[in-house]
Amino acid sequence: MDSDEKETGRIEAFSDGVFGIAITLLVLDIKVPKVADIHPPLTLAGALLHQWPVYVSYVLSFATVLIMWANHHRMFRLIRRSNHVFLMLNGLLLMFITLVPFPTALLAEHISQPGGSTAAAVYSGMCVCIALLYNVVWRYAALNGRLLARGHNREAAATITSQYRFGPALYLVAFVLAFISVPASVGLNACLAAFFALPPRVE
Repeated sequence: MDSDEKETGRIEAFSDGVFGIAITLLVLDIKVPKVADIHPPLTLAGALLHQWPVYVSYVLSFATVLIMWANHHRMFRLIRRSNHVFLMLNGLLLMFITLVPFPTALLAEHISQPGGSTAAAVYSGMCVCIALLYNVVWRYAALNGRLLARGHNREAAATITSQYRFGPALYLVAFVLAFISVPASVGLNACLAAFFALPPRVE
């Protein structure tokens, strides 16, 4: 078991670093109002309130990345070995994780504008890709216990498989909703973040 843990140590450390950078970059979209841009009747309080789309996008995306990291950690409680294919699949997942700040900024800028549907679709589309990749990474590692710990908790593994199964389809619904109702699309993304934040029934 110890040798298995050492085999994934560098993968987990590298992944944690990527998640940490991605979640930190989100705050860069929150700007300090410049004195030169505040003209009566606009006040500093008004300028701060005017940035509400940025705050909403920040909270949603911070929570989403945090939950993604928690689920990644949860997978690696069972995954103990690796191979070249697994490294590449995990790297592909991380590539999309690092993209999160871009659709977040896009959504914050355009959520209340005519391009809001496109921005919400891009955001939800990114979530679809990430959800698919979580399934690919997990299923590759879990197939016949390929990369899982010896004597791993089979019920815990089955719970992860069951939970991940619904992600891509539900995020796809959020993607479609973006062209019908931007608030509904963003709301569904928030609900899905809450769902995946739920503690597992089996550890």
